[in-house]
This record gives sequence, C-alpha cells and structure tokens, in this order.
Amino acid sequence: MGSGITDADGRQVPVTVTAGEPAPSTVAEGTADPATATAKDTGPAPRVGIRLSPPAGELVWTCTPESARELAAVLLRAAEETENAPGERPVTVEAAELRRGDVRDGDRTMTVESTRTDGSAVHVTWKSGAGRSWTQAYAADTAITLKRRLPGGR
Repeated sequence: MGSGITDADGRQVPVTVTAGEPAPSTVAEGTADPATATAKDTGPAPRVGIRLSPPAGELVWTCTPESARELAAVLLRAAEETENAPGERPVTVEAAELRRGDVRDGDRTMTVESTRTDGSAVHVTWKSGAGRSWTQAYAADTAITLKRRLPGGR
C-alpha cells in the first residue's frame, strides 16, 4: 500500500520516516548549532529523517523531534480541514452502514468514532468538533445523511 503522496504527475512517492537520523554536517567548524547540539554539547541531538523517493530523484530531510511534532500538527489540521470541507453533495446511508470517520451533515461537526450492532439496533458513538463523545442507538435501516464519507472501508 502506498503512502498516498504523489508527485506533480500523479505517480506514487514512497515516504520513509526514521528516528535518530544523523544531523546534517553543514554547520561551519567551531560554531554551535542550537538545533543539533544538546544542552551539555555532547554531540548532535537526535533527528527525525524524512526520505521521499519520487522517480525524479530522492529527497532527504532531517529535523528535530520538536519540528517533527509541529509538522505533524500542521498536517493533521490540514487533513481535518480537507476532510471536513463541504463535499459536492451529502450522501445518505443506513445506520448499519456507518463507519469510523463518517461525518454527519448538519450545522455542527459530528464524526463517527465507532459502531456496534445489537440485534436490529446500531449503537453509534459520535465525537463532536469540540471533542465530546456520546452514543446514540438507531434502527439499522435509519437513513443518516452524511456531509463526508471517506473512501473505502475504514
């Protein structure tokens, strides 16, 4: 399974992320680089490596763990904004067909965290945009209108 990352021509780009990559050696001799030196200046601080391998050539970056967390947070926010953006048109599914990640159509964001079927009832655990969770029971054939549905069966 690919990373889902593609180049400008739509070709898959393998991505490898590694912990503990060596720091780049571009700092002039005799100058301390605060991003790579530890508090005791005992050597380079641990780095996170990111390697993209498109057909046109390999790209390798390293960053501090703090920078990696910041990048991850920015990517997560962008992913959530993209997924929660209004789709072309809502889709309606039966409650029994709901799956994790589905977003209910309405004024407030409600995302399916999990579903559990109990006979003819489906118990759906929703999570609000504010982070609150609750469970509601529906008849299995109840029509639920979704703002967004992720492709595939998550």
